[in-house]
Amino acid sequence: MKRRIGSVVLVASAAILMVNGSAGAQTAAISDDVVKIGVLTDMSGQFSHESGEGAVTAVKMAVEDFGGKVLGKPIEVLVADHQNKPDTASGLARKWFDVDHVDMVANLINSSIALGVSQLAKEKNRIAIINGSGASRLTNDSCTPNSIHYAYDTYALARGTGSALMHAGEKSWYFLTADYAFGHALEADTAAVVKGLGGEIVGSTRYPVETFDQSSFLLQAQASKAKVVALAGSGSVLVNSIKSAQEFGIPKGGQTLAGLLVWITDVKSLGLSAAQGLILTDAFYWDRDDETRAWSKRFYDRMKRMPHMGDAGDYSSTVHYLKAIEAAGTDEALAVMAKMREMPINDFFAKNGRIREDGRMVHDMYVYEVKKPSESKGDWDFYKLREVIPGNQAFRPLKDSVCPLVKKG
Repeated sequence: MKRRIGSVVLVASAAILMVNGSAGAQTAAISDDVVKIGVLTDMSGQFSHESGEGAVTAVKMAVEDFGGKVLGKPIEVLVADHQNKPDTASGLARKWFDVDHVDMVANLINSSIALGVSQLAKEKNRIAIINGSGASRLTNDSCTPNSIHYAYDTYALARGTGSALMHAGEKSWYFLTADYAFGHALEADTAAVVKGLGGEIVGSTRYPVETFDQSSFLLQAQASKAKVVALAGSGSVLVNSIKSAQEFGIPKGGQTLAGLLVWITDVKSLGLSAAQGLILTDAFYWDRDDETRAWSKRFYDRMKRMPHMGDAGDYSSTVHYLKAIEAAGTDEALAVMAKMREMPINDFFAKNGRIREDGRMVHDMYVYEVKKPSESKGDWDFYKLREVIPGNQAFRPLKDSVCPLVKKG
């Protein structure tokens, strides 16, 4: 493994274990005699606990579990830190496609980056599988025939958390929104749910994505007297916001904090005393059933933390991608994409999952409430289930889509 840290970003490449596969005799259809997967992620910034080493570990686990080969050819994993800079991410992806002949780019945390790289994948006829980012535009107006949005999106988060709080009588909302593609999408999708159920948007404030001191913004939200202070952001900034809101007494004053995207690593950072009562929507919880517990234990043994939906999605989508290459008999992007859409997903992450023509992987979503400290039976025992949202209700209906790939009528 090589590492170089500097203005060019950290880049690592790892040759994965080679074991005899069932399709060893089929060797002619793999370009360059190797399948290359590039994990383009945040290795060091504010979203690194939602992606980073966890994403890399999940993809490598998938490759190893697949046997290290597909159609008799080796699988190689490359890693790069995009530093949350869209131009850096595009430059890395372009080099991967043009020089290193990477076949599929994975993770893509940060919606601005995912939107740019998915368009580049279309231009270069490669594949982008997005697990870290949430902007629902990725399968709406910015959909491509070469990209898949796998674990979650802002529409599903809004449908889950927004509906749950509205049905609990929380009718007036104030948004504290990260000023980039993901935050904008999360606010817009949630506001649509709130208004559709008869609620009111009292106001909103947008903050620069790297702003770590939320004090002035939180005071505006507190002064609004809205029943819900909705945090439409992510990463360490979200964690700081919730801590500050607790210090300002916002929940004690009768306002409900809604983290519209909360990762289990956020809850770990906050502690149950600060996070208790938060309502959140998620695609995956490690303690959901025997299958999730078994896979999560393996992940924990490597990372010393429990996985979240991004980690689980990175693993599941990588295995699905490799199965599609095997089924297609080639690593040519559009042939593989056709097989990925054709084949159902049945694993620990999703049951009867399917990839639609707009690139959306449809599966059940879950609304959880964070436990009180007295309810938790041990480390990482954080959530109690409130609602299961069937996949056909969780994501934007195709009839409402403006994706040009969707057949109308």
